[in-house]
Amino acid sequence: MIRVLIAGLGNMGLSHALAHHHHADAIIVGLVNRSGTVDHADLQSYPVYTDFHTALAETKPDLAVIATYSDSHADFACAAMEAGAHVFVEKPLATTVEDARRVVDKAVETNRKLVIGYILRHHPSWMRLISEARDLGGPYVFRLNLNQQSTGPTWETHKALMQTTSPIVDCGVHYVDVMCQITDAMPVRVNGMGLRLSDEIAPDMYNYGQFQVVFEDGSVGWYEAGWGPMMSETAFFVKDIVSPNGAVSITEGNKGDSDDVDGHTKVGGILVHKPGGDTLIEMEGEPGHQELCDAEQAYMLKAIADDIDLTRHMSDAVQSLRICLAADQSIRTGQPVDLKET
Repeated sequence: MIRVLIAGLGNMGLSHALAHHHHADAIIVGLVNRSGTVDHADLQSYPVYTDFHTALAETKPDLAVIATYSDSHADFACAAMEAGAHVFVEKPLATTVEDARRVVDKAVETNRKLVIGYILRHHPSWMRLISEARDLGGPYVFRLNLNQQSTGPTWETHKALMQTTSPIVDCGVHYVDVMCQITDAMPVRVNGMGLRLSDEIAPDMYNYGQFQVVFEDGSVGWYEAGWGPMMSETAFFVKDIVSPNGAVSITEGNKGDSDDVDGHTKVGGILVHKPGGDTLIEMEGEPGHQELCDAEQAYMLKAIADDIDLTRHMSDAVQSLRICLAADQSIRTGQPVDLKET
């Protein structure tokens, strides 16, 4: 039985806690929440802490699940591994490339398993999309976005996230990870632009951004992300990959509105276009948000039990973060970033 400590009980942390609550091979030994309370009925019986380090020392977990705000990820992950725990940490792995590499180095040094919350890696439809794109062969054009017309509590959550992380970093790492899995080429250059569309966020933060990335094999990618009540619902969910031999596209991903979390991962149908004709692959019975979190945590437990080699998983997480942080740097400086020099 794996003893699990969960830090952060927002949207993702709560889902990860429920995943372990229902898993036969896990037992929750503590929850960390700044309020010191837990609202979900299924989790009321577990000890609740307001300080992560106190919880770590008192519960001595085998696994720490870190779903706090991004600026605490690196320090919490390293502290947990130094205390002997394996770590699952929500994306982004850190807020700087240096900190991301520090976490990976700590995992290697302590021989602990480190899994980063790339939820699309556990989604059968996205796995099929990647496979179909790779079968076409590159170089590729990646056209990906996810804009969210957030209001009420969701907008409050986004404003809190933007105290430390921009939308193109927080969301972008998922989709840049998809680009990297398809092309397998190293990134060369990133150019970004963004705009602050609300007086409710810090003067040095922007809630809309887009960037272009060039890869060594000639592939080029575009990603766009925006949060807030002003965002358009038109074309908020574009997932399109083009190669010299055709294209692969998600055709029915934008079910409902942009504020529907389950809709962010749904595929519905994959359209494979080749010069000889089109093929529509219907993806039936797609998992919802909680089922995907269940799959992530099941993989974390399996990585521990079966001693899965996570070297590529960790390096991919650093790579996708590196690209997104370069885009953020480009937006803030107004200059392209040469990744061959970093």
